[in-house]
Amino acid sequence: MTPPKFRPDRFQALDLLATLVAVVRGDGTVLFANSALEDALGSSRRTIEGKHFPTFFTEPAQLLVVLDGARRNEYAALRYDAFLIRPHADPAPVHVVLAQTDQANEFVVEMLPLEQQARQDREERLIDQAQANKELIRNLAHEIKNPLGGIRGAAQLLEMDIGRELKEYTRVIIHEADRLQTLVDRLLAPHRKPHVVGDVNIHEVCERVRSLILAEFPRGLSVVRDYDTSIPEFRGDREQLIQAVLNIAHNACLALNERIAAGDAQLTFRSRISRQVTFGKKRYRLALELHVIDNGPGVPESIKDRIFFPLVSGREGGSGLGLTLAQTFVQQHDGLIECDSAPGRTDFKILIPLP
Repeated sequence: MTPPKFRPDRFQALDLLATLVAVVRGDGTVLFANSALEDALGSSRRTIEGKHFPTFFTEPAQLLVVLDGARRNEYAALRYDAFLIRPHADPAPVHVVLAQTDQANEFVVEMLPLEQQARQDREERLIDQAQANKELIRNLAHEIKNPLGGIRGAAQLLEMDIGRELKEYTRVIIHEADRLQTLVDRLLAPHRKPHVVGDVNIHEVCERVRSLILAEFPRGLSVVRDYDTSIPEFRGDREQLIQAVLNIAHNACLALNERIAAGDAQLTFRSRISRQVTFGKKRYRLALELHVIDNGPGVPESIKDRIFFPLVSGREGGSGLGLTLAQTFVQQHDGLIECDSAPGRTDFKILIPLP
């Protein structure tokens, strides 16, 4: 069958997408296949174009029904899950999104691997969660701050009028009030300090953190550098990023306590560039990926889904603020922190868009 005629430049931008995309006619004939779809199917564009696209799925009737409804303008877009047939491989589960183009009887079929769809959903939850956390923290901290001042002041006045044997109790009140004040100040820190923007070299950030970590843990810990030195500088707050990376690295080292004692603890800073990546509900041409990887016991299952919540800690005596503040600092750079953890390997990945 001869492929239908069309203007290739109309669809050229679809080659920039990481998701699989086909443009089809209402009868299912392929007009265009983007590069990602070529790679997934292991076939050239010339081979795919002109074919009957429903036959590329394990259940062709699903796409035919959807196209029929779209031709009759029953809906502007439709989503469903399907299995895409791949030569020499198992069918791939995909989330199919079909939408009409600005041309009559022409439709875009976008296929997102379900793993990628789940990742996007998880990122959106992280962003919404962080925003809710930020509002909660600010409101809670302000509500705590005012009565704390009154409690401390009252304890100081009381201390002046009571006997020596009771002053021990007023000192406990003052000490605990000061401790809570310090906690409140840490909660409010990201919202108080101005965002100081300048040119940031991510490897200088990593080297600063590395020197601080090795000063605190001089024996039993190996800190590995795995840098992509081609990563350009970007605009950001250097001190905030140092604090974010330090919080993650320090948490990792505390989790590595047993391995440090055994002398085989390892912490890795790995920097890479990602292209055509989507996170934070936006798509970016380039993004920084900074991984902080440790060979510790992993994040406890009981808190895996809550590690970025304030006051959640997997360590006795931990404040549960380090990761919350790190996420806040990174989000102020339009970025995101993700965590992939299993016993023996925990990987915190910082994503920040690059110019």
